[in-house]
Amino acid sequence: MKVEVVGKNGFTPSEANKEYAIKKLGKLKDMLPDYENVAARVVCKVYKAYHKVEVTIPSKNIILRAEVMEADLYAAIDGAIDKLMKQVRRYNDKVKDKLGKPGIKSATVEDASSQKIAREKHLDLEPMTAEEALDQMELLGHDFFVYLDKETRKTNVIYLRADGDYAILETEAK
Repeated sequence: MKVEVVGKNGFTPSEANKEYAIKKLGKLKDMLPDYENVAARVVCKVYKAYHKVEVTIPSKNIILRAEVMEADLYAAIDGAIDKLMKQVRRYNDKVKDKLGKPGIKSATVEDASSQKIAREKHLDLEPMTAEEALDQMELLGHDFFVYLDKETRKTNVIYLRADGDYAILETEAK
């Protein structure tokens, strides 16, 4: 696994911080079949009252992501690794239950075809700004809203994050 450990908010991780994160990510070696081919990004942020660690690992069939806030940087790294391990276990169990086969290796796009689509909605996208979309989302009481951006003319999704902030997914056609 290739590991990139970076700091934000004026924090620069020491070599000891980097080595600790790399060592802890080694726990995933037996759980991820494509361990040698994936790249992990560890972002360490320091605030007055806590440290925040965000780990993202885009694997072949799943994107693993964990975000943990703790008083200590090493505890935040441990917490993030624990969350990632739970995600991998949960995913592997789901694939095993669904297919009767083990692990991430077995999962393919076709696996999703056995899931039932319970409802289908069709939307007429009105061109609007992000602020207008946010207002619409709040008026509807939803935690996301799909809209056509007035300036770029692209389909976007605005959503409420777990930390209470909002984020926008901007689409790109290939």
